[in-house]
Amino acid sequence: MKQVDECLICGKKLKYLNESEEMECVICGKKVMSKACCVDGHFVCDECHNKGVDLIKFTCLSLMSKNPYEIITEIMKKDFIHMHGPEHHTLVGSALLTAYKNAGGDIDLEKALKEMEIRGKQVPGGVCGFWGACGAGVSVGIFISIITEASPLTTETWGQSNLATSEALKKIGEIGGPRCCKRDSYIAIGSAIDFVSRSFGVSMEKSDVTCEFSHRNAQCIGKRCPFNSKNK
Repeated sequence: MKQVDECLICGKKLKYLNESEEMECVICGKKVMSKACCVDGHFVCDECHNKGVDLIKFTCLSLMSKNPYEIITEIMKKDFIHMHGPEHHTLVGSALLTAYKNAGGDIDLEKALKEMEIRGKQVPGGVCGFWGACGAGVSVGIFISIITEASPLTTETWGQSNLATSEALKKIGEIGGPRCCKRDSYIAIGSAIDFVSRSFGVSMEKSDVTCEFSHRNAQCIGKRCPFNSKNK
């Protein structure tokens, strides 16, 4: 039987509404506006979905790889990373920061990872469909913003962070939906590797990726996914 990660409470399918409704998180009891819950009405807020995201930082600090694909895959296997969810909005940038540092990038990694967590948690779940900006692609822009110290008032670095996001989103969008947080994270990583090499002369390592998570994804697009084993 195919194992599927959907509702964190009962495992049933999620449903997405056209308009936000007030929902009560079944874990913490907080009431927030949301467009997503499972078919039985269970709702888990982003804050509870992100439980364990702080462990991303500690894992990254222990890794010496220059390959963000290797870093992100290792962390994706951890229990605190679900098949889909807003934790990927922190994870993509964290893997890139770690590989960038290990490849010779001049950053304070612990400080950068802490900032990545703060910013990544601000990107809500479901923005890929509701905002038209996948959080994995946005995470690339956050990564570039951190390593270049960009702000709303900077000039060149402001442009670089937006360009990096747009390149990642273009590649994610060209594949099409439905969303897959693993697929979109891998696409975003590959786009960022090329952008950093071209723009900053820091060469993070690349490798061929074969998805290990498709059996958990009820919406897997199969051969349309560039990381599907049948395409290898």
